[in-house]
Amino acid sequence: MESAHIEAPLFDFLSECGIATQTYRHAPVFTVAEAKAVRAADPGLHKGGHAKSLFVRDKKKRRALVMIGEDTRVDLKSLAPQIGLGRLSFGSAESLKKMLGVVPGSVTPFALVNARENAGSGEPLVVALDNQLMRHSMVFFHPLHNAATTAITPEGLRAFIKACGYTPIELNLSQS
Repeated sequence: MESAHIEAPLFDFLSECGIATQTYRHAPVFTVAEAKAVRAADPGLHKGGHAKSLFVRDKKKRRALVMIGEDTRVDLKSLAPQIGLGRLSFGSAESLKKMLGVVPGSVTPFALVNARENAGSGEPLVVALDNQLMRHSMVFFHPLHNAATTAITPEGLRAFIKACGYTPIELNLSQS
């Protein structure tokens, strides 16, 4: 199974950090609507905050990974100053693969496991969390591929991000 190969280093790292997660397997999903349809059939996926992750960049090629609630609409123009970047656009698939080791449709904070060597040096990356999303008891993200969803507590997610060498900023992105 290709996805097991992709996610193994992530789950090994989470285990080393003592961070508990639970993963739910499903058919690959590419949109929020597809994820909601899969979730309707699995009671384990009904609790908590489901998220989408945005990989964005400004004209100076500074990048950010932004996690928001799946139904949250964000105005990139108003988001940019909140995360300390210039005018934003979405990062390219090539840049996403190079920096985080994932492909479009699989953007996730868990991809920071692949960017640990870049933390603090190399290409800077801003990591931002929507504080509305982080109020849930559990938050859900893909584990480096879109054929599964992994639940983690907000505290566990913050600890994971810090263990990868990044300091997340929390913003009220729901009001962007």
